[in-house]
Amino acid sequence: MKRLTLMLLSGFALAIGGTAVAQDKYPSKPVKIVVPYAPGGGTDITARIFGDQLKNGLGQQFVVENKPGAFGILAVEEMARSRPDGYTLMIGNVSTNAITPVLFKNKFKIDFEKDVVSVARLNIYPSFLIVTNTNFDVKDVKDLMTQAKTNPGKIRYTSAGIGSFPHFDMEIFARRAGIEMNHIPNKTGAAGMLNDLVVGDAQVAFLNSASSAAMIKAGKLKPLAVVAEQRVPGYPDVPTMAEAGFKGVGTLHWQSMLAPAATPRPVIDTLFKAVVEASKQPALKEAFDKQLVSLKISESPDEAKTWLKGELDAWRKITSEVKIELAE
Repeated sequence: MKRLTLMLLSGFALAIGGTAVAQDKYPSKPVKIVVPYAPGGGTDITARIFGDQLKNGLGQQFVVENKPGAFGILAVEEMARSRPDGYTLMIGNVSTNAITPVLFKNKFKIDFEKDVVSVARLNIYPSFLIVTNTNFDVKDVKDLMTQAKTNPGKIRYTSAGIGSFPHFDMEIFARRAGIEMNHIPNKTGAAGMLNDLVVGDAQVAFLNSASSAAMIKAGKLKPLAVVAEQRVPGYPDVPTMAEAGFKGVGTLHWQSMLAPAATPRPVIDTLFKAVVEASKQPALKEAFDKQLVSLKISESPDEAKTWLKGELDAWRKITSEVKIELAE
């Protein structure tokens, strides 16, 4: 009887040990990356480029799931309420993961700051103050201002939704320029904004370089200025917002990998190390260089957490100073 008991206990110990080993091996199945916009925008592009390299580094598929709508809340909540095991992540940005948690805190069914953790900041996209070439002839920023003053409220600008950073950026620009324009929000993100501009439903927007580059080359869109510290490669004639007379206007469009806050630290560390290694791969660098994107990887998971808190604090200040109409 004692021998049987010992055998059973030994078997139980082996089972427990085997389970621990299995749990320690991460990832052992495909990982889902939730993206808060439709395919084609900068956030989606970032998720797919990093996903390809993470697959190579960790040996599992990183599958992108696009979940647009509700200012990014749907995507954030799906990720935050998933099992905290590293198999459901999110690639988010300044709009969905810094502004939305501040402006629309009461719409969440979770506590963003308690339930979400930033694994790593990934990169920064420059944005263009851009206009359509569809029935809209504007030469530069001054010309845009002149036309807007001549036709108050008639020029339409698009954004990635009410309360998104392109919405704030355009409102701040309009106030500094002393002009009035009509806001046409598009909840599907950069891809929807791009369509609004190309077909002429909207005339102007702040749109990231990755989403707009192809249509600029095709002659459908025209960049008037760039949100960057200096002029960007490939567009030597496009001035910075500061050079155009609007220093401090415009948001550097960052992307971040996020996970449920209760995700075990070893899993977070594995993901962070994989992100760092992915960022060193020539294929990833080449892909982002084509989009004019600068890699900006966090120094550590702890620094990523501190950085995201700083972003939330910064946008609390901005949103308290720049009041916008939040009705849908």
